[in-house]
Amino acid sequence: MKLVSFYRDGKSTYGLVKANGVVDLGQRYGTTWPTLRDVLAADGLAQVERETQDAAPDLSWEGLTLAPVIQNPDKIICIGLNYRDHVAETGRTLTEKPTLFARFAGSQVGHGQPLVKPAVSDEFDYEGELAVVIGRGGRHIAAADALSHIAGYACYNEGSVRDWQRHTSQFLAGKTFAGTGGFGPWLVTADEIPDPSRLTLETRLNGQVVQHTTTDLMITAIPEQIAYISTILPLLPGDVIVSGTPGGVGVKRKPQLFMRAGDVVEVEISQIGVLRNPVVAEA
Repeated sequence: MKLVSFYRDGKSTYGLVKANGVVDLGQRYGTTWPTLRDVLAADGLAQVERETQDAAPDLSWEGLTLAPVIQNPDKIICIGLNYRDHVAETGRTLTEKPTLFARFAGSQVGHGQPLVKPAVSDEFDYEGELAVVIGRGGRHIAAADALSHIAGYACYNEGSVRDWQRHTSQFLAGKTFAGTGGFGPWLVTADEIPDPSRLTLETRLNGQVVQHTTTDLMITAIPEQIAYISTILPLLPGDVIVSGTPGGVGVKRKPQLFMRAGDVVEVEISQIGVLRNPVVAEA
């Protein structure tokens, strides 16, 4: 299944993507499950699939205003420096354990919505990544069991404000500016992607390929990410793990290449789709 969050009549809702439109699941289940996160928390995906298998779309895809796939996650944990080519281009050394930092839900926008270049910086960089959405929560999850805890996958553009990121040794300041993280276009459920290490990821800026990798090249694979993070604190349904970006980021190019107002940036991941966002300047 492909599940999407969007706005309808000024309110947020969620739906099931069909070939010819979207089934408004919020209209059907909103009293019981107000958000997609609530569906995941109730282990309701199988019920949704069963009860909407033959449902006709309520809405056309065209004209929908999309929201971040999970609008209200308890946490968004990002993995830094998780591809060797990205570690090499930054001049850093490989660490034994993954580098973690957080983003906040208010920093995210949905597919088709503008990423906002902050007024205080001209170093707004792209980072194409695979997002992992937790379905079944847990603590001290074994890597061998980790994939069974995943609800599905989406594309992510982990937009980074590089000069603010360099203010201190901590990344967070440059990683969670309002409107800088693209998350979408939809959640592809895990049954459609049994092995997330067999995906191809590509980032394009104004049609130019700037990043290209396969997810088997991650230093810390997704099962180990889940095991590590869940040792620190419980993972909850709807939590998002942003699994790391490959080499090719703009700040390390010569000349440097940053996102500007008027640009269009795309993150495409095989078996998922294309996350596309225009870039605007902060008003």
